[in-house]
Amino acid sequence: MSSIIDTYSEKFRKSGELYSKGHEIIPGGGHQSRVQKPFPYFVSNAKGSIKFDVDGNRIIDYMMGFGSLLLGHSHPAVIEKIANQLENGTHLGALSELELIWGEKVQDLIPSAQRVRFTNSGTEATLLAMRLARGFTGKKKIIKFIEHYHGWHDYAVPESGLNTEFGIPKDTLNSVVVLEPEISLIEDYLKNHDDVAAIIFEATGGHWGQFPLQNPTFVKDLRALTTKYGVIMIMDEVICGFRISKGGAQKRFDVVPDLTTMAKIVAGGLPGGSVAGDEKIMSLLSEQNGVQKIFHPGTFNANPVSATAGITTLDLISKEPINEMADQSAKKLKVGFREVFHKMEVKGHVHGIASIVHVVLGVEGEESSEGVSLVPHSELAKATMGNVPRMMKLAFLNEGIDIMGGMGFFLSAAHSDDDISETVGKFEKVITALRSDGVS
Repeated sequence: MSSIIDTYSEKFRKSGELYSKGHEIIPGGGHQSRVQKPFPYFVSNAKGSIKFDVDGNRIIDYMMGFGSLLLGHSHPAVIEKIANQLENGTHLGALSELELIWGEKVQDLIPSAQRVRFTNSGTEATLLAMRLARGFTGKKKIIKFIEHYHGWHDYAVPESGLNTEFGIPKDTLNSVVVLEPEISLIEDYLKNHDDVAAIIFEATGGHWGQFPLQNPTFVKDLRALTTKYGVIMIMDEVICGFRISKGGAQKRFDVVPDLTTMAKIVAGGLPGGSVAGDEKIMSLLSEQNGVQKIFHPGTFNANPVSATAGITTLDLISKEPINEMADQSAKKLKVGFREVFHKMEVKGHVHGIASIVHVVLGVEGEESSEGVSLVPHSELAKATMGNVPRMMKLAFLNEGIDIMGGMGFFLSAAHSDDDISETVGKFEKVITALRSDGVS
């Protein structure tokens, strides 16, 4: 029996050739959101839950545009609206009514969105939110949590899982405080430091819930704590916004932050992000008495094509059972994976909120009624940050299934019962391949 890597190298041979060529053109060979060894694969087209690579392989997709495609690939309504807009112009060099319609859609769904400002990405959104918090409070420090990911800009990198601070000035790094997400530790810090402008966090826990916030009341406790100490609460909903519920994690958890960062689903899978929040804080982006304190230019901010995709996507989410369909598929996938663990006599654990599913090999445990893992952070970290996820990613690809980061699944409204059944069946083959290769 061929090894996982040998099988992958043969199955995705043309991708390997393109990747080698890519190093002569692009540093790193190409897009690097997910580094994959021995090489990443190249996709040619996608529709619904399925994508095809350059070797002609059919792949059930659970990456879903890094979580941005809750509707699935190439949703016909979104494609039609984008096509119409392309005929009317991709960049108008002026304001467009589409920006206002898009902003109103966000306001209708997101509780904190008194005002909305659009960016080109989630990284830009978190950077702008931090600048707004510092400007509004007049303070410098930002608190973030270990393994919480907020993009690749300098203030977001520390302890984010990117594993390097090379090229970032120490003065910049010193303005960011990284803490464990424990209320008592956070309050101790705030008691002794009055220079904190904001606390930013992933609403479902580090790495889109891979390391979930253990305390079921954590988000509400944090809201109370930030209010008590006059600290801006920035809820990062770049991934969970519109996915955890139509109104994001804040609607599901009944907590209204001061600022919310969004991307991915908010732009319907096209480049786009946003910061939304309290009118007083957001007003720093407006001219007041002839003075504008914070400028936020950007050639492609709220461009009409991204706006069109965002409007169409959010409209569908608000009117149709998109979330319910994706959530139901996630529940079926969890049940199937647990049955495979039992059948194959493998220690394993499945957890995840709404339409997100995380699989952990080598660790047994339960999830709460909300989908939050009850396994300690240290055990999850040990099981999900080593060689096993990397090899599981390849083993799944060998079976025609793509997963996020080697241990996660983004479900969409496009995933069918047949997709779920096929994925569960192939999971048995993945386990067999990992055993054969002695992966542990």
